[in-house]
Amino acid sequence: MSQTALIVIHLSSIIVLLGYTFYAFAAPAETRRRVMMITGTATLVALLTGGAMLGKQHLGFPGWAIVKLVCLIALGCVGSLAYRRRAQADLYMLITLALAITAVVMVYVRPF
Repeated sequence: MSQTALIVIHLSSIIVLLGYTFYAFAAPAETRRRVMMITGTATLVALLTGGAMLGKQHLGFPGWAIVKLVCLIALGCVGSLAYRRRAQADLYMLITLALAITAVVMVYVRPF
């Protein structure tokens, strides 16, 4: 698969992940199963395409990729917390935003 196709799929899955994560903060409880399936699938696709892009670039596993991996896994977990702890939704929205910004900074700055 080409690098461009991997980037498009990777970014699309992250947009879906973030969209459904923020949806989970306001969604009714009966949507939990569907939202968790979608965010889980989006997380898996983002992980696979990210790994494929690292493999194509022969970068190994640098420090910025580890930070991005941790951010992605944390983003995948925030959706379930949104359903369980409705009272702390504002805190989890800030955490989600901080994780997303951190992941983007790691890709473009590559500090280590």
